[in-house]
Amino acid sequence: MQSTSGWMYPTVVICTYGFFSMMRPGEPFLTPFLTGPYKNISISQVLYPIWTYSNLVLLVPVFLVTDLLRYKPVVVLQGLCSVVAWLLLLFGSGVRAVQIALFVYSIASASDVGYYAYIYSIVHAEHYQRVTSYCRGSILVGFAVGSLLGQLLTSFGATSFYWLNVITLLFLSIALLLSFLLPMPQRSLLLNDLHPNGPNLDISSDLARPSRFSVFTLRRVRWRYILCSWSKLVKDCKECYSSVTILFLSLWWSMGRCGFYQVSNYVQILWSLKEPHDNFTAYNGAVDAVATLSGAATSFAVGHMTLSWSMWGELVLGVFSVVTAGSVYVMDITRNIWICYASYVLFKSSYMMMITICTFQIAKKLSKECYALMFGVNTFLATAIQTILTAVVINTKSLQLPLTTQYFIYSTFFAIIAFIFLIRGVYSVYHVRRSLLEERSPGGHVCDRSTDPPKNTQF
Repeated sequence: MQSTSGWMYPTVVICTYGFFSMMRPGEPFLTPFLTGPYKNISISQVLYPIWTYSNLVLLVPVFLVTDLLRYKPVVVLQGLCSVVAWLLLLFGSGVRAVQIALFVYSIASASDVGYYAYIYSIVHAEHYQRVTSYCRGSILVGFAVGSLLGQLLTSFGATSFYWLNVITLLFLSIALLLSFLLPMPQRSLLLNDLHPNGPNLDISSDLARPSRFSVFTLRRVRWRYILCSWSKLVKDCKECYSSVTILFLSLWWSMGRCGFYQVSNYVQILWSLKEPHDNFTAYNGAVDAVATLSGAATSFAVGHMTLSWSMWGELVLGVFSVVTAGSVYVMDITRNIWICYASYVLFKSSYMMMITICTFQIAKKLSKECYALMFGVNTFLATAIQTILTAVVINTKSLQLPLTTQYFIYSTFFAIIAFIFLIRGVYSVYHVRRSLLEERSPGGHVCDRSTDPPKNTQF
């Protein structure tokens, strides 16, 4: 176990890596770059779903490799794939090069599990809430600074979109170098010591056989150990999701992440439809910067709040899910680009606050081994839901839904999430308050002021 005094260095390094990995001044202007004179691609929504489909296929193998390699190599892989993806965007030509770049970038996106789970394999559980806010906040600040830099360079420095992406490549290269400075976790979390008190494999009889069978014996023992470990892994996963509280937090995490990426992946195309046609200057970078900075502020604030999240957390998720649903709906119906910009800022700020709440609440309620497992499972579920939405809403030729109709569907998606968590949140508050009243002694003193929902609630 990492000592309490040793949590600062890995946290600083991983947060610095996250900051530079998101310093991408060219990303808010990626669509104009691809459709402009440098690439001259007739951009459509056909290109962007490649990232969604590839991410779903790659997520499971990357997650398994993440545990076997103990997280750090996957963080390095993420940095390397980001660099390669931007090299292809800059120096590749044609639609095929962009498709390959999106595929390589999907590897980096699938490697997010290494970035977010790495810090929990290093620091003590008492620091989970704080390091979660730091890791997410550093990513948001990095993206905000990069977006603001891109807006300033295009508006006042007359910098072309090409050079914005060159600068992005420079920052990504710095992040790649920083990834090598991360300390290596001492063990694999899932397959090694997942159940240290579980039954041991008796291999003495196998090893006592003649030496000519030693190679086959070792292989058999290795496969027996792997199968035993995975059977325990499946059992542990069932135990984690048997808790109603964990199940609802995971539900919001998966559905909220899916909805966020569906909205943000196509927002540049939506903005292009809302923009006036009389020499309007795009403010994509400035809007992304403001949205991300406000999201970073809420993430940092959540990390230091003393609210009883076990009591009020689900109700907070329900209320702010209403805010996200309303903001996406306004983005859909408005014809004013500035209202559309403002609605996106509100949407992203609310989402970043809620995803931070879900992340540290799940981490606090589980061991770090189980959290690594649940992070991978929840990410896979989010990507699977996103793939279904993409296939139905975007790639179904029979529907041919316009982009504004798609955003109406996304707002309805968040409204459903809000309805579920408002009901669940009211129930949780009522249940905890009733439990507190029942535990009051006749003298009016509270015997136990625990605000946690019932821990043994099982399906």
